[in-house]
Amino acid sequence: MILHPFPPLYDENSRILILGSFPSVKSREQKFFYGHPQNRFWKVTSAVFQCKTPATIEEKRDFLLKNKIALWDVIASCDITGSSDSSIKNVVPNDLSPILKTASIEKIFVNGKAAQKYYDKYTKDIIGIDAECLPSTSPANAAWTLEKLITAWNSIKLI
Repeated sequence: MILHPFPPLYDENSRILILGSFPSVKSREQKFFYGHPQNRFWKVTSAVFQCKTPATIEEKRDFLLKNKIALWDVIASCDITGSSDSSIKNVVPNDLSPILKTASIEKIFVNGKAAQKYYDKYTKDIIGIDAECLPSTSPANAAWTLEKLITAWNSIKLI
């Protein structure tokens, strides 16, 4: 059983909640989200908000909070082989209530089908909010080019 090694990122100004499934090996090592250099999360989200791609954890944290984005994962602990979502077993979901009580979240998004699967199974009925599934920014989702991802992820911009 592997425990999620770092806390959610959010503040009282967060309006968008983006949920992944469970952190990759690289993210667990860095103790921050989307740490694998091939993951396109930072390139995609910075392009959506027309910002320079953040490089350091501090820049990433500042970028998210500036753009009213909360970031967390659906799973608090599980058995997983490496970073493979398909190997996930024995899921214990994260409690989203601290985020939802602190921030006025207007929309929840999930990053990929694995996050959607676990959100729908463990979380949706508890909080009563549907999540919009966006194509995964993982390098394993090679069918989606960076340009296609940016277009699809434009929906995270609240009007």
